[in-house]
Amino acid sequence: MTSFDTIIIGAGHNGLVAASTLAAQGRRVVVVEAAAKPGGAAATVEFAPGYRTSGLAHIVNRLAPEVISSLKLDKTRFEGASAPTVVLDRNRGPVVLRGGYGEVVEGVGADEAKAFADMRRKLLRQADILKRFLARRPPRPGDVGFSDMANLGMAGLSLLRGGRDEARDFARMLLMNVSDIVDEYLSDDRLKGLVSFDATLGIQLGPRSPTSLLGLFYRLTGEAAGLAGGQYLPKGGMGTVADALVGAAQKAGVTLRLSSPVKRILTDRGKVSGVELEGGETLEAAVVASAVHPALTLRGLVSPGEVDTELSRALKHMRSNGNVAKLHLALDRVPEFAGVSREDLKGRLVIARSVRHVEEAFNPAKYGEFSPDPVMEITLPSLSDPSLAPSGGCTLSALAQYAPYDLKGGWESGRPQFLEAILDAIETYAPGLRASITASELLVPPDIEARYRMPAGHWHHGELQADQMLLNRPAFAVSGYDTPIEGLYLCSAGSHPGGGISGLPGLNCARHIIARNRS
Repeated sequence: MTSFDTIIIGAGHNGLVAASTLAAQGRRVVVVEAAAKPGGAAATVEFAPGYRTSGLAHIVNRLAPEVISSLKLDKTRFEGASAPTVVLDRNRGPVVLRGGYGEVVEGVGADEAKAFADMRRKLLRQADILKRFLARRPPRPGDVGFSDMANLGMAGLSLLRGGRDEARDFARMLLMNVSDIVDEYLSDDRLKGLVSFDATLGIQLGPRSPTSLLGLFYRLTGEAAGLAGGQYLPKGGMGTVADALVGAAQKAGVTLRLSSPVKRILTDRGKVSGVELEGGETLEAAVVASAVHPALTLRGLVSPGEVDTELSRALKHMRSNGNVAKLHLALDRVPEFAGVSREDLKGRLVIARSVRHVEEAFNPAKYGEFSPDPVMEITLPSLSDPSLAPSGGCTLSALAQYAPYDLKGGWESGRPQFLEAILDAIETYAPGLRASITASELLVPPDIEARYRMPAGHWHHGELQADQMLLNRPAFAVSGYDTPIEGLYLCSAGSHPGGGISGLPGLNCARHIIARNRS
């Protein structure tokens, strides 16, 4: 039996952040990972000979500054220039957003650009209020300390500084749907479609669903390339970010065990004592932090008797069904998108013609069917890093929704049909694309579940909706990273503040473990 101070389950980005943070405090930390490669959803993969791309996540827009500074990461290793967003349109041509979520908007009139700027200013100001609560453990009733009260006070002051109207707007808008907000400010369907798409990407809601604006707030709490709402495509794919986190962990002295799936978490009289690997080896530790899905941790790896019925039921009914597919295309040439410059092809391209298009793409998913006219986000990563494709070739990566986990009729027959729908949509804007495809890979939610061990293929490890955030993420009884088992903690995207490549669940959890052991 090998002994450590702390065992981290899962070498995704949150697990690596937690491990580095704890090891920097002098702890002996081991990370056990089922896959043969670290990084999880942030890894770069070769999906066809000579063609590489980001396996799941493909754009950096949420990596927390607190994580970068705490781990002393060298940003120059992976950070790129701010990437534009290009909203494709067959009839009117594209709209291009530059800077931090459209500091500059091209392709619309002056009045519409000003309206977007007004809306952007409002949304970023309100997102900044919510941002105060992300890089810290969510306060719990009866356990509110001075720092929590100070943070709440600062959030209140931020609202008051904006005046009574600003405070009233914050309360009014917090649980609204995104469709109503874009209708208040905008008249251009291209901009309305983009904002609706961004608010609902990866979430089981349409733009007219109540609370759908929350998804946009969550996105805008992130920053990249030094810009609130910014984004960039890292050279080398997302695996470059993962490599930076692995390097930080190794520098801190973390032991990394790959191809080492955990069979069960060991407990002794209500306390964690270590883990047993599927090969039979036992690792001993008084602290175990799980960076895999909360339900998988507490309903799959822990003995049933250790979790009470109420918590087990809450985790069982946690909404966590994925609805996004990931497409990888190997192309023998760079595609041409009508009206888009070669330089702007290095950003992200969005197909979302209007609020109605996004809503109608969502409607079939309510009944277990995929969208025949999907909305999507497309990147061409090899344009920013030619090493990702053979000379003259190009990689295309796309997130397409809606693709329900439990597809009526099953994905065996549904996958090729959905692939055709996606390719038809892209071909509309890039004529001749099909003829240049040399290989393709479409990962639907069951594929994502199998490859990345994400139950039901949900990359956020649970819906980002009002009743599954803050004090209720993943469930009220385990919302502060603690579990009913002493020494066992949760640090995956299923915990506060949620999904995306932010690293905050791992950082917050590690800091909580350190604080608990100091007291």
